Amino acid sequence: MGKMIAIRDAYGAALKELGEQNTKIVGLEADVASSTKSGIFGKAFPERYFNVGISELNMVSMAAGFAREGMIPYVNTFAVFMTTRGADPIQSLIAYDNLNVKLCGTYCGLSDSYDGASHQAITDLAFVRAIPNMTVITAADGTETRKAVFAMAEHDGPVYLRLSRAEAPVYYSDDMDFQIGRGITVREGGDVTIITTGTVLHKALEAADLLAQEGISATVVDMHTIKPIDRDLVIQCAIRTGAIVTVEEHSIYGGLGSAVAEVLVENKPVPMERIGAVDFAESGDYGELLVKYGYSPQAIAGKCRAVIRRK
Repeated sequence: MGKMIAIRDAYGAALKELGEQNTKIVGLEADVASSTKSGIFGKAFPERYFNVGISELNMVSMAAGFAREGMIPYVNTFAVFMTTRGADPIQSLIAYDNLNVKLCGTYCGLSDSYDGASHQAITDLAFVRAIPNMTVITAADGTETRKAVFAMAEHDGPVYLRLSRAEAPVYYSDDMDFQIGRGITVREGGDVTIITTGTVLHKALEAADLLAQEGISATVVDMHTIKPIDRDLVIQCAIRTGAIVTVEEHSIYGGLGSAVAEVLVENKPVPMERIGAVDFAESGDYGELLVKYGYSPQAIAGKCRAVIRRK
């Protein structure tokens, strides 16, 4: 693992870099620019940056208009507000007409730890994954964040990018191969597969290290694209290891765990365990919340042992 970089900082830098290369990029913000880091783009390109205030529904609706005029809008706010207050135009204006809008929801999962449950996005993936035409991506580290920002610009159609507030260890090198819809196997093993999305990747890798000390070999997969999910990779993992654990900073209902389960039940049913939210959390230290709600390497390793016993 490399140095710690906040996902939101990596996003802001990548958006500015993209704006330098593509004049069709415009930024929209709901008055939280210092939090989402879209303000980095706004400072560099004020003529292409629009702070609409605390009005997520209007901001998302404006993005549809920009897209119809040939621009590529990157829409920024907290993930929980993007997918609740902006829900109507996301579905009825953007997805329905398959418009080229990029929705960038920051502070996902428990990463907005001290603001409590009202600001912690644990249902956003379930909403956007169910919408036709929507592509859904979650970034695991700073490098993958940059790759995703650029890949979205090349993808014609609506995309939801899920971004953490927190720092995360940089796992990937700058030459990583990021392809929308293609998961990445970051560790090979034969006993169990851990499929993750987002910054919990490093927790899964630590869990694999713990299991290795017991003679258990784990495959670890970074499923950065939740929709379209890499069905072939999920099936291959089920065949190779015969047991799967999913890990996501999101409800176990409707997100990564549900997407993987859908693939398995239709193609290769194997024992499976899901790690994720089952209830609202509370305010507190981010690291402590992750431990309390089952995201520690020890907890992930425990789920792996449990699913192996069911083989």
